[in-house]
Amino acid sequence: MKKSIPYSTIVGILFVSILGVLMHFVYEWSSSNRFVGLFSPINESTWEHMKLLFFPMLLYGFLESLIVPSSTSKKAATGVGILVGTALIPILFYTYSGILGYNIPALDISIFFVSVLAAFFIRHRCILSGKCEKYALPVLILIMLWWAVFFLFTYMPPSLGIFAPPS
Repeated sequence: MKKSIPYSTIVGILFVSILGVLMHFVYEWSSSNRFVGLFSPINESTWEHMKLLFFPMLLYGFLESLIVPSSTSKKAATGVGILVGTALIPILFYTYSGILGYNIPALDISIFFVSVLAAFFIRHRCILSGKCEKYALPVLILIMLWWAVFFLFTYMPPSLGIFAPPS
């Protein structure tokens, strides 16, 4: 039996990909508005680029739940997808650039799209299996914590490499 990709997954991938790409430029377009900077990258650091997946996918999950009432399982699956996809950005970037000793802009851009696909793949698998529902509360806590840390570290980043723009 052939399993098809749900329409909501395809729409989500497109939504997050397009919004994430646009968000790369929003801070500059806003004349460096500090509020806008809480949600979009304010510099070229790896940390700031994690926002390109985190906030668009969070928004997609919220909008989707308004349009189509969703179960706790689907919300938890979206949260797991957000956490995995967002974490993949630095993991993939530092893995390949550590091996090569330098970074390649085309690969950097590809990492974003691979992370979006992985986030929605994980989400889809979680929805199908129903196994993420039991993690709904911890996932919600982690999402809220990560959101708070994004806000905090946007304008007060620790002096670690992930927060530094490339030189």
